[in-house]
Amino acid sequence: MSLPPTHPLVDGRTTHSALVTAYSGGRPARRPVWFMRQAGRSLPEYRAARAGTAMLDACLTPELASELTLQPVRRHDVDAGIFFSDIVVPLRLAGVDVVIEPGVGPVLGSAVRTADDVARLHDAGPLTAEALAPITEAVGLTVAALGSTPLIGFAGAPFTLAAYLVEGRPSRDHLAARTLMHADPDTWAALMAWAADVTGEFLRAQVLAGASAAQLFDSWAGSLSLADYETHAAPWSARAFRHVSDLDVRTVHFGTGTSELLVAMRDVGADVVGVDYRLPLDEANRRLGGRTPLQGNIDPALLAAPWPVLEAHVRDVIARGAHAPGHVVNLGHGVPPETDPDVLTRVAALVHEA
Repeated sequence: MSLPPTHPLVDGRTTHSALVTAYSGGRPARRPVWFMRQAGRSLPEYRAARAGTAMLDACLTPELASELTLQPVRRHDVDAGIFFSDIVVPLRLAGVDVVIEPGVGPVLGSAVRTADDVARLHDAGPLTAEALAPITEAVGLTVAALGSTPLIGFAGAPFTLAAYLVEGRPSRDHLAARTLMHADPDTWAALMAWAADVTGEFLRAQVLAGASAAQLFDSWAGSLSLADYETHAAPWSARAFRHVSDLDVRTVHFGTGTSELLVAMRDVGADVVGVDYRLPLDEANRRLGGRTPLQGNIDPALLAAPWPVLEAHVRDVIARGAHAPGHVVNLGHGVPPETDPDVLTRVAALVHEA
């Protein structure tokens, strides 16, 4: 299947944008930058718009989700919008009882830990066009407003979704999930297959509705050894990416604490690898063989440092990123909620001028 004729990559709006060029291994005249979690609690306009609205309700209200996606693009002059959503949104769309508790994170009505639990997920079937309608509507509204600025689709990688499902809530070590993958590999595989298809369908819906790139976040992959990642997670991330493999769109894979997994994360089907703040970009480029565009990797902790310290760090990131075939400047994780928005605006301007 090809992209619709009205898609921004087809009608030319974003085809030659700085972001798409860099994701394709090129060096655009304007160095692209955007920030993970750029739409969030650091923005006063975000807090005002979301006042009194639960997180998942905000994600599933098209006009609000679109507005929250657009706010940081307007404020910071970044080179892409990242679709405002949450990793567990496709779980909610698939009928899973999940809420996001402030100060805690995603909490499920009941954990998924047995073959019967997983069978009930499969019985619910794939995501329907009706279930995905709020997402496609929000993407359509956003793309129309962004014009020549590309939108990046957002979805969680299967391991991260499965970790939430098995743990039932956020966890530091994901012990229950890592136990299940070894104690009952058949149940684990069935769970991961379901998660891969649900998140893959979620990502595909965004691309078909107008997203010009697709990013898979594996927030918790860093808890896995390379062997466990390759055996128990990578095949399912590849399955998720296959949901958009017939569409001519660049794919990005990002995880935290994944310095030892970068090659495996690239090889599941990603065009671009996101690098967290722990590994210098020139070393990441070396590990990836010098043939993969990179994204990253300003340390979020330095956003609160004195400007000369932050400026020197940003310039160092840019210099190290020059070793890769393409480089999109980003953070090495998300924007801390206490960040001064003016600092992000200043960083974006520095990246464009450097």
